[in-house]
Amino acid sequence: MDSRALRGTFLNFFSDKGHLVWKSSSLIPANDPTILFTNAGMNQFKNFFLGVDEPPRRAICSCQKCLRISGKHNDLENIGFTRRHHTFFEMLGNFSFGDYFKKEAISFAWEFVTEQLKIDPALIWVTFYKEDNETKTLWKSVTNLPESKIIPMGSDDNFWSMGDTGPCGPC
Repeated sequence: MDSRALRGTFLNFFSDKGHLVWKSSSLIPANDPTILFTNAGMNQFKNFFLGVDEPPRRAICSCQKCLRISGKHNDLENIGFTRRHHTFFEMLGNFSFGDYFKKEAISFAWEFVTEQLKIDPALIWVTFYKEDNETKTLWKSVTNLPESKIIPMGSDDNFWSMGDTGPCGPC
């Protein structure tokens, strides 16, 4: 599957689950003086998360163009040394603004990778934030993965934040 097919499969899957497909924003944010470039898939939804604007639908999916050149992720130091650090990439995302939470997100993820992408469940391992036992339990119940393939990780690897203050939470 090439990138175009993957992108389309992802957006179609979540559209079929009731998500509004949202167009990628510009790499240069139009109305956000807090960032120079769009560096994450959630940037375009910041006002929804902050409660400034009401989302047109409570479930949205997108394929957002992103550029990372410095900052908390230290991307410049990792580019070329890992398979997951790039300066320009597209971030696929499904977002819920009060429509669903962990159980449904895990169910969607599992269905997408095992049924849409046809990835053999025997090859899949998942991680969760080490203090989030609810998520561990949900991964086990939704997927029937053995506990040995559901790995706890700490803040360095499984806790997302936008700097010292702002939105954050377990991955």
